[in-house]
Amino acid sequence: MKDTRHLSEAIQNLYKIVDQLSEEYSKYPCRFLLDGNLLGSIGEVYAAERYNLELFNAVHAKHDARTLDGTNRLVQIKVTQCRAVKKVVALRSEPQYLLVLQVDDDGKFREVYNGPGGIVWDHAYAPDKPTPSSGQWPITLSVLERLDQDVAEKDRI
Repeated sequence: MKDTRHLSEAIQNLYKIVDQLSEEYSKYPCRFLLDGNLLGSIGEVYAAERYNLELFNAVHAKHDARTLDGTNRLVQIKVTQCRAVKKVVALRSEPQYLLVLQVDDDGKFREVYNGPGGIVWDHAYAPDKPTPSSGQWPITLSVLERLDQDVAEKDRI
């Protein structure tokens, strides 16, 4: 496993900038948060380093990476931040495997869910309800944490 301390330090600096902007411009109704795309890219790099994954290019449909351990598991990576108002991630479709990470203000990552995507999809997708306007089915981090407790070690990335 590669050392990810440099990535954590860079994230700490980003959060310091966000805090500085929030303080300096507090008279405006704007909220300064790390953009989801930026955070997602940071999380994908972390996951590639930490879990030995090969990242796909940005246009790959359902998955973000594949494992390099010989199993060639396809992985969708979701990243959220502790500062997020809504403690959810959302899925457009059922991934083969799902890795959900949460990053804190110190740039440290916490694994929320690591396992088969079907387990999560079965809890998020509701075919009897209208598709959400975003086209993505939400699932809370607390449900993901509960589901993660039942994932066997052999089914993790």
